[in-house]
Amino acid sequence: MNGRIRTFGTGMVVTAAFALLPLSAPLNGQAGSKAWRAPRTSDGHPDLQGTWIIRTATPLERPKALEGKALLTDEEVAALKARADQIFKNGTSDFAAGDAVFLAALGGPDRFTSVTSTHGAEDMIDREFDHHTSQVIDPPDGHIPALTAEGRRRRELAAAAARRADGPEDFDNAFRCISWGVPRLGGRYGAGDLSYYQIVQTPSYVVLFMETGHEARVIPLDGRPHLSPSLRSYMGDPRGAWDGGTLVIDTTNFNGRTGSLGRNGNGNPTSEALHLVERLTLVDANHLQYEVTITDPQTWTRPWTVRFPLARNDGYAMYEYACHEGNYAMPNILSAQRSAEKTRDGRNSSE
Repeated sequence: MNGRIRTFGTGMVVTAAFALLPLSAPLNGQAGSKAWRAPRTSDGHPDLQGTWIIRTATPLERPKALEGKALLTDEEVAALKARADQIFKNGTSDFAAGDAVFLAALGGPDRFTSVTSTHGAEDMIDREFDHHTSQVIDPPDGHIPALTAEGRRRRELAAAAARRADGPEDFDNAFRCISWGVPRLGGRYGAGDLSYYQIVQTPSYVVLFMETGHEARVIPLDGRPHLSPSLRSYMGDPRGAWDGGTLVIDTTNFNGRTGSLGRNGNGNPTSEALHLVERLTLVDANHLQYEVTITDPQTWTRPWTVRFPLARNDGYAMYEYACHEGNYAMPNILSAQRSAEKTRDGRNSSE
C-alpha cells in the first residue's frame, strides 16, 4: 500500500467527534486572551512559521443526531474528553476502537464520525474536543451543499471508471501518486499523513508544505495578478495578501481533475470553476485557525465554508512520503483486469 516510509502503528478506525470554539473564544483556555500578541516577522506580519497538525475531533459535517445543534454544552465536551482519555490513555477501556459507553454518553453512535488514522492510537490521544458539532460553518445546517446535476454526472463517471479500471487513468489522483488535492480538510479526511503542514514565509512568499506527496504551495505576496485562465494545475494558482493579522489566499486556475478537497485525494471531482478563499489566523501561541470558502458552481449548488484549528507541533519531523515504492496495488489490479479480458475474449471467440 502506498504511504510513508515511517508509520506509527497500524491503521485503525476510532469513533470520535466535535471540536472548535466560537471565533470570539480562545482555542486553548488562557491562550487567545487580549494580552497575547502574535509574534512578528522582520516585515511586521504575524509569524506563522512552524510545523502544524490537524488535531480536531470535529466531524466535517454535523452528525444526524445533532441536527439543529451547532454547539455542545460544556458538560458534553467534558464528558467526551473524559471518556476519550479513558479509552486512549489509561488502557482500561472495554473496547478501545469504539467504546459503547463512550458512544452512549452523548446519545449513541449517530452523533459521531469515524476518524481514520494511519498513525494509530497516537493520533487520537491528542485530539482536541471543543464545542462545534461540525467543521462546516456555512451553510448553517453544518452540511456540504447538494451537488449540481453536472457535479452528480462527474461523480457517476468517476465511480464507473474506478469500477471498470481499464487503465491507470481510471484511478483517482492519490492512488496514482499525482496529487492529494487542495485544501486538505480536517477530521476524517485530515488524519494521519494528511494532517501535517509546514509553513515557511518571507516578505515576498509563503510556502505551505504538505507532508503527503511532498506537495508545496508557493504563494506570492507581491500583488501580482492570477495567471492566464489557459494555464491550470492540480493545486491551482494561489495569490496571498495580509488582511490585518490574517493571511488570505485566493486560488483559481484549477484543472478540474482533483477530487473533492483533500478527501484522501478522491471524492467527487471538482471543476475548472473551483475557487478557494483561505484565511489563516494565529489565534494563540499554539493554534492557527484555518478557514476556507469553497465556490464551484459547476459542482455544488452554493458556496460553503469550513473552519478548524491547526495545532503547533514543532517537535515533529516531516518524513519521506514514499508513494510508489512498495505500491503493488496498481500493477495487481491492472494485471487482474488484463487476465479477465483475456478470459472474456477467449470465451467470446469460442462461442
